[in-house]
Amino acid sequence: MAKTKTAYVCADCGADYPKWQGQCEACGAWNTLSEFVLQPAKSAAGNARGAGYAGVDASSVQPLTQIAGEMERRHLVRIGELDRVLGGGLVEGSVVLVGGDPGIGKSTLLLQTLAALGQRLSGLYVSGEESLAQIAARGHRLGLLLEPIKALAETCVERILEHAISEKPRVLVIDSIQTIWTETLTAAPGSVSQVRESAARLVRFAKETGTCVFLVGHVTKEGGIAGPRVLEHMVDAVLYFEGETGSRFRVLRAFKNRFGAVNELGVFAMSDKGLREVPNPSAIFLSAHTAPTAGSAVMVTREGTRPLLVEVQALVDQSSLGNPRRVALGLEQNRLAMLLAVLHRHGGAAVYDQDVFVNVVGGIRVQETAADLPVLLAVLSSFRDKPLPEKTVAFGEAGLSGEIRPVPNGEERLREAAQHGFKRAIVPKANAPKKLRIGELEVIAVERLRGAIDAAFGAV
Repeated sequence: MAKTKTAYVCADCGADYPKWQGQCEACGAWNTLSEFVLQPAKSAAGNARGAGYAGVDASSVQPLTQIAGEMERRHLVRIGELDRVLGGGLVEGSVVLVGGDPGIGKSTLLLQTLAALGQRLSGLYVSGEESLAQIAARGHRLGLLLEPIKALAETCVERILEHAISEKPRVLVIDSIQTIWTETLTAAPGSVSQVRESAARLVRFAKETGTCVFLVGHVTKEGGIAGPRVLEHMVDAVLYFEGETGSRFRVLRAFKNRFGAVNELGVFAMSDKGLREVPNPSAIFLSAHTAPTAGSAVMVTREGTRPLLVEVQALVDQSSLGNPRRVALGLEQNRLAMLLAVLHRHGGAAVYDQDVFVNVVGGIRVQETAADLPVLLAVLSSFRDKPLPEKTVAFGEAGLSGEIRPVPNGEERLREAAQHGFKRAIVPKANAPKKLRIGELEVIAVERLRGAIDAAFGAV
């Protein structure tokens, strides 16, 4: 018998080495190499044809002019927030990886998706963790129409593909990819080699048959999807479920999408009937204060293609420590330190001996620089114990020299604020419209941080 050849693959970046070593030279991670059994290319191709789902035996070269006019075929799920995150519906032959913390609602959402597609697109739910009785009980509890949905309890990818070929589902759900294994490898299910090879076969099946495939992925304690990093490169879209512990709201965010906008956001609320869409997500991110409150500022952030109104709260208090604390929830920690330095140098507020806590209400994570100006105003409001004027919003990037720089899609942000009844908006001068009023919203254009502070609190 021929000797089996093995390689050692990094779980973070996918780099492979002929022998085991403690550190990956490609990405610098430690103890991430695991054994992977190499399979000859001819053998792999033979197994693919033997499975019965290979397309043509030989590839053919085609001019792009012949296929440029072919648009990808989309199917609306008819769950509005999910369709938004997917970029306008399911694309035939696409592979979508869904990750999130345990119990956050991944399986519930995908079961609701198959029920919503109903008779339009036949679905097959493959479970590697739960029994079919548990899945059926969940469907009855949620009040879903289960007649069009077929289910399979199986973890071997070869047998899953055999059933998929015979049933010919248009949508295939794998829950979860970490439980799937292939007979061609000797590694245990959940290992790097098993996850990568199983996912590769499912991706190949999706592309050759036009089946839409959903893969459920476990997450690590750091929040990333467990398994090899190459798994995220193999799929067409990566969606993450986010949510605060104890909160009934869930945020579905697209981190990768070959068919739509990246960082698109969908908001759901968990109820006794499953996940429900939130048609006006800005309402859940704004606190209903009975009176103006110091340390609170409202900003207009943009997630994907949708502007959102989000409240930023800051608390500045005298520190009893030699090294004052800087805590940011929903914002980048290092950027908060930079903004406090800008506030000291160009805003005249010295908070070097103060503890500063900043939080984005609702558990959302803001990753764009438009939050700079609202954070500065919220910190200064708490430091002076002076609230911002009522019905005021702000957005803009703060430069190290104290200038307020423009951000993309300024007019769309202003229209969103006007629709929610805000009266004043403090924005960068380059984002100001020609008419400094949109409906009842007065737009105040500023060039530097000092001008923004004077507009918010009055000249000092």
